[in-house]
Amino acid sequence: MTTANIINNINLDKIQKTTVNGQKDKQSLKKPVKLEGEWNFDTEKGYQFKTELAYENGRQVIEIDSPSFLGGGGNRLGPMGYCVAGITSCFITTFMTVLSKQGIKLEKLKINAECNINFAKTFDISDEPITEGINFEIDIDDTATTTTSVDRQQLRQLINHG
Repeated sequence: MTTANIINNINLDKIQKTTVNGQKDKQSLKKPVKLEGEWNFDTEKGYQFKTELAYENGRQVIEIDSPSFLGGGGNRLGPMGYCVAGITSCFITTFMTVLSKQGIKLEKLKINAECNINFAKTFDISDEPITEGINFEIDIDDTATTTTSVDRQQLRQLINHG
């Protein structure tokens, strides 16, 4: 039995297979993300929106509630929290995949994300942008081991320029 080539919890064998298939058929790289949800009208349930999302090995129910200043009860994570979590996980997964493909193995990585949301447009107060972007602060353990030599400058370059 062969052992999978896994670095940083990234299965490089699966990525290689996807790459090869994508080179043969670019359509195989297009993956739909679908959801069906329902607005909740019952204030006693503690959420405003509910969806059940399917993923490769199962399904997950997610209940979303807006913060009270937006008319919700603040009883669940709000829509913008899910947006920031999604963007952050996409960014850090891509970053870790790039590192892993280059043979760079880390022992620890933490990320802090911040996105200031401006609700002025929501309340028809002004036509300012809803956000000015998202900022990431990445903390990489200095004792990281690599199969190739890498320094902090190389990591900064990978973060800033992909």
